[in-house]
Amino acid sequence: MSYQSLDLKIPIHQHTLENGLKIILSPDNTAPIVTVAVYYHVGMRLEPQGRTGFAHLFEHLMFQGSAQMEKMELVKRVQENGGTLNGSTRTDFTNYWEVLPKHTLELALWMEADRMRGPKITDAELDNQRDVVKNEIRVNVLNQPYGSFPWIDMPGLAWNNWHNSHNGYGDMIDLDAANLEDVNTFFKNYYSPSNAALVIVGDFDVDDAVRMSEKYFSDIPSVTPPEIPNMDEPEWTNERVFEKNDPLATKPALAISYQVPHRNSPLYFAMGLLDQLLLQGDDSLLHQELVVKKGLTGHIGGGINFLGHMFNARTPLLWTSSLIHDETTSSDEILQSFDQVLESVLNTRISSEILKRITLKTRSSFYDIFAGSSYPGFGRADLLASFAIIDGNAERVNEIDSLFRAVSVDDIYNVANEYILSTKRAILKIIPEMSNQPQETS
Repeated sequence: MSYQSLDLKIPIHQHTLENGLKIILSPDNTAPIVTVAVYYHVGMRLEPQGRTGFAHLFEHLMFQGSAQMEKMELVKRVQENGGTLNGSTRTDFTNYWEVLPKHTLELALWMEADRMRGPKITDAELDNQRDVVKNEIRVNVLNQPYGSFPWIDMPGLAWNNWHNSHNGYGDMIDLDAANLEDVNTFFKNYYSPSNAALVIVGDFDVDDAVRMSEKYFSDIPSVTPPEIPNMDEPEWTNERVFEKNDPLATKPALAISYQVPHRNSPLYFAMGLLDQLLLQGDDSLLHQELVVKKGLTGHIGGGINFLGHMFNARTPLLWTSSLIHDETTSSDEILQSFDQVLESVLNTRISSEILKRITLKTRSSFYDIFAGSSYPGFGRADLLASFAIIDGNAERVNEIDSLFRAVSVDDIYNVANEYILSTKRAILKIIPEMSNQPQETS
């Protein structure tokens, strides 16, 4: 098998309704199932100021009933038909999806169209789901060691722009302040066909899918969504070190973040390869140096984008490495070893063989995302929707192979020397068993 023959070329049919709804169809008859996903172009970055966590709270509310379905009826119908479903809130979108037997495609489209027409929410349901979300925060963040490390902590400390830095999981005071007027306004502004993408993946006839999509979605009224605010960040020009006391942590922890290039620039793809070289897998340079060779930590992880991967979020984003270490090992010792690895990349151009290896690793990782791990068709649907929502074109999924192959040794060298300098980073140190107030130390 040649290198070239590995190119991903999946069938994609794109169609836009008069109300602005993007329809992306990708047939795959491997199994008699379909994945139906609706992505709305609103996530944590676009939620209102003073209402942190609202995008996530609203995701919960979209399961509380609609014009023709009672509370949790959608869930019941999917499960009765042997399917599964879920939703999630990310930085730049909120999604809802079902994986079902192929003969239930029309049912899935009818249900999602009904949900798009508007949720049926009362004060009691808002209060109930507000409590559910607050309990999630208590269980997953507040009462967990390292619960906010580094995915909430680092953006809050490193970014300047509120849209990038605020806690998208939600502040308790802001969640308590949310009311039905907020719900109605948010739905009107963002849950419009013109601000959404419908993706169908699986065993279906394209013409039938288009016909059914038009039948159920074409009469939903649309509005122009609010303009996306400026989310730009200034270029970092100095190293910043922060400390946060965590009373539940048993060991110190360390996170190191750098800005990454613009999403659609050639250096962004070079950064993806650099991530593979430095951080991803047991053969990565940082794992070999810090874990295998020196035993400074049992694991080092991270990557681009805390809430997903490098393809399903717009920039600005952070490239972050994080680890937990023993108290007998100082953070300075770890940083010294960390910097030694980076210096080797900054000062020496990698070989063509190493470039080929990390390119293949990156492509394999992309294929893993595409294939999906637990839910057939969802990985493909997620990529198609992400490219449609963020870049305006789902066909970009078929360009990724060539964009990674186009990265040169010089590109790796240049992105390292422009973006991963010690003078352009944020460092977060977790101090165990103390108070919770972050403070800038240098």
